[in-house]
Amino acid sequence: MSDSVPRGIEPTGLQDLYRELILDHSKHPHGRGLHDGALAQSHQVNPTCGDEVTLQLQPGADGRIRKITWEGHGCSISQASASILASVVDDDSPEQLSERIESFRAMMHSRGQLAGDEDLLGDAIVFQGASRYVARVKCAMLPWVAAEAALSGIR
Repeated sequence: MSDSVPRGIEPTGLQDLYRELILDHSKHPHGRGLHDGALAQSHQVNPTCGDEVTLQLQPGADGRIRKITWEGHGCSISQASASILASVVDDDSPEQLSERIESFRAMMHSRGQLAGDEDLLGDAIVFQGASRYVARVKCAMLPWVAAEAALSGIR
């Protein structure tokens, strides 16, 4: 996604669309539910607000990450972020997942200045607006930090 707003969508319209996507993932999460046989797992807590997430990397026979599953509670941003992370990972190698995490981190720490790589982040680019607010950055980053910690357990 470029730094400009797509044609035909006003900035407020785009913000509304992003807000709607976050709320939809919060209400109808993807990947929710922990399972036996995880490749790695990490539990993370945001001490600022009390959000929690336990995230699992589900393995394939070749060491690729077939899917991400998770359980957690907290604000709509942390829950939607976990759901969106689970939806964008599709047969990733550990290196590919690490690249997604670094790209998301760069976008979130840009304070709204970096649009993010839509090809790499998919729907996770909706959190670009949240990157302007430090408290929201921590909430959105929580599942991605859990994924990074789980990855470090398999390396």
